[in-house]
Amino acid sequence: MIRRATPGDVDAIAELFERSFGTLTFLPVLHTLDEHRAWFALVVADQEVWVWDDGGVLGFAALDDSTLSYLYVEPEAIGTGIGSALYRHVLARRPDLTFWVFQQNERARRFYKRHGAQAIRFTDGEGNEEKTPDVLYAASPGPTDAASDRGSTAR
Repeated sequence: MIRRATPGDVDAIAELFERSFGTLTFLPVLHTLDEHRAWFALVVADQEVWVWDDGGVLGFAALDDSTLSYLYVEPEAIGTGIGSALYRHVLARRPDLTFWVFQQNERARRFYKRHGAQAIRFTDGEGNEEKTPDVLYAASPGPTDAASDRGSTAR
């Protein structure tokens, strides 16, 4: 079930983020779990954060104005439709979404392409903390194929 995140979800969100972000082995590790907890406490307080809760947080998405700042799924739950459901949910709330994805994150790029998003700008990574090339996407509302979901990660 998708529900609005609460401050009580911060630890679960930070831990899920660590596990999911950790699958992106091309990225440097820049922060500790405690730093992620502090950061996601701010994100939950300042942004619109939604979680997929099935007896525990298995995915989350965060919206900052019309930017999708995070969309992460528990690695073991990738391919179950959670990422698609969260993406459809935030897209229904903000049809004009933009978001960044690391260029090397092919799984996420395929996911967003299947959901109709369009790459609109490629960078050399100078604008992100990881200094890793990324691409800006613009969402395009339209039909999605939840059955083909292979998981997702913004950035």
